[in-house]
Amino acid sequence: MSDVTILGADRAPSPGSGLGFGIDVGGTGVKGAIVDLRTGQFVGDRHRIDTPQPATPDLIAATVAEIVEHFGWTGPVGVTLPGIVKDGVVRSAANIDPGWIGTDARAFFSGVLGGRGVAVLNDADAAGLAEQRYGGGAAVDEGLVILLTLGTGIGSALIYDGVLIPNSELGHIEVGGVIAEKRASAKVRKDRDWSYEHWAGKLSRVLTMYERLFSPDLFVVGGGISRKADKWIPYLTNEVPVVPAHLRNTAGIVGAAMAIAGDR
Repeated sequence: MSDVTILGADRAPSPGSGLGFGIDVGGTGVKGAIVDLRTGQFVGDRHRIDTPQPATPDLIAATVAEIVEHFGWTGPVGVTLPGIVKDGVVRSAANIDPGWIGTDARAFFSGVLGGRGVAVLNDADAAGLAEQRYGGGAAVDEGLVILLTLGTGIGSALIYDGVLIPNSELGHIEVGGVIAEKRASAKVRKDRDWSYEHWAGKLSRVLTMYERLFSPDLFVVGGGISRKADKWIPYLTNEVPVVPAHLRNTAGIVGAAMAIAGDR
């Protein structure tokens, strides 16, 4: 798809290598790893650096370069950002500095990384690609799967008949007069010290709205809070099944690596 078109495709890894490199830029951390694209697993450990504040293009790019250097990676790089990305250009900035808006992030990162190939895509879209290939969405060949990442905000990916519909940003839809991610993100639960049961009621209202709008067949929920899915999924009251993401909070990195390798 056009939002993950690759610069410098001639520098992509050889088809037999089976490896890719992904970096996931979030509101609190920037994380990267080498990914075995045959399995969706990391090769070694990931490396994480706190997201710089303010999260400007220059500071984020320097952090990305530091992570790449940490691994000694010399090939192309896939990068996620928490915002709408079209043809490599950032069109919104959720939980990063508004200076990103209008930036050709693909060209910018490529320049900082010495002209190598770079793919840039929405962070939740990357997670959706990874879960569809290796995780919770793999069991659904037909119909609509909605992946949600519950963290600082609510990211989303729509996958219909196995095809990504990019830049959905469902976390910004109003539910009962309140933006969804302000009502039911993992950060809201933590900041307000809600019990899992109370928070599940808030999340159920958001999921029910999504059901009315999109009639999905399955919700796959990722983010760090998915590690504790047994504490809150039983309290949900929406109708469509909800399953935790298999890749948990590694999915963004894996999806970014898939994008730059053309494996999507």
